[in-house]
Amino acid sequence: MNPTAKKILLVEDEDFIRELYVRQLEKAGFLVKSAPDGKTGLDMLKNEAFDLLLLDIMLPGINGLQLLREFKTNNPTSPMITILLTNLGQEAVIKEGFELGAQAYLIKASYTPDQVVSEVKNALLGSQPTPPTPTQVQ
Repeated sequence: MNPTAKKILLVEDEDFIRELYVRQLEKAGFLVKSAPDGKTGLDMLKNEAFDLLLLDIMLPGINGLQLLREFKTNNPTSPMITILLTNLGQEAVIKEGFELGAQAYLIKASYTPDQVVSEVKNALLGSQPTPPTPTQVQ
């Protein structure tokens, strides 16, 4: 176990997708914890510090934007990076995500798991997200 590894919390309600991203991120050397819903994710954020939050928006119970709003209200100075990972592409939702402090917004269908890992690495290193090339868009 790498003591300097970055800690990531993945909040994703679809088991297959959650396990896939956890596996890819761990393979890339990250310490990954995951939550199947917004409430569990919020509880984990209250009890532990993470370097990056990979957050789905459509979640049972508390959705991703509500989770982010509550976390930011209680931890306004948190340096944690937030990447929204969702299939919701509505302008208003994207805008709200950025207003709540998300650094990036990835549409699941446009990114392979390896590309998501690359975006996580870029975010942790302070780079800007790479827009998907036209061949990647479904």
